[in-house]
Amino acid sequence: MNQDHPTPQEIPTSTAMPVGQSFVRPVYRPYVTYVLIGICVVVYLLQAGTSYFFKVDIPAALGVKDNNLIMQGQVWRLFTPIFLHGSILHIGFNMYALFYIGPTLERFYGRWRYLGLFIISGFAGNVISFMFSQYQSLGSSTSIFGLLGAEGVLIYQNREIFGNIARRALSQVVIIAVVNLIIGLTPGIDNWGHIGGLIGGTLFAWFGGPLLQKQGLVPHYTLADGRGNREALVAGTAVGALFFFLTIAVMFMRRG
Repeated sequence: MNQDHPTPQEIPTSTAMPVGQSFVRPVYRPYVTYVLIGICVVVYLLQAGTSYFFKVDIPAALGVKDNNLIMQGQVWRLFTPIFLHGSILHIGFNMYALFYIGPTLERFYGRWRYLGLFIISGFAGNVISFMFSQYQSLGSSTSIFGLLGAEGVLIYQNREIFGNIARRALSQVVIIAVVNLIIGLTPGIDNWGHIGGLIGGTLFAWFGGPLLQKQGLVPHYTLADGRGNREALVAGTAVGALFFFLTIAVMFMRRG
């Protein structure tokens, strides 16, 4: 979406590997992933600090997904839970997952489109939780499930580029998603948020994610993204609008 978006020169294929099986990318530092992890860690430290000194988790009190407060107009609570966590184990698992999944997606998506994917997925997850779960919730897992869905779409839509590894990688993504959704059936886990994040991220990726195209001749061809900024912006706006209108509809029905 800007100069950080991968260009054909930034995603060269390997001259030592068969076409469609592997390609080598230059060193890419996933700064957005690092910043997101940093924000979550800082916010959690604030949560722990305020809980210790004031006996109240102030960030959570101001930002947790709370249906009653959302109904009163505090709609920011559909976004802020992305950066809040309930325990050291909670944030540890989520940040490990983000560190594991995020860098590869950021490399393909570019920084701004990847950030949009993260935010939209989290928003979608909290909207579905708002619709179907009465309990308070918080955590980055709504966004992480969206990243997982986007990874699956990236592999599927570009399976010819990824070659032989595509089926195995896609199977792994599906297995990870299913296993974690099953784990999410455990009491105290907001599985509706996971499902919503998965749906939101998958929708955005399907219509706005990278479509890789080969340019040039073997063995010196390069990869370019066939989707431009406009497609990504339209997809992000449409998915965001869909979940926004779902929120408005639910609020209207509950007030009626």
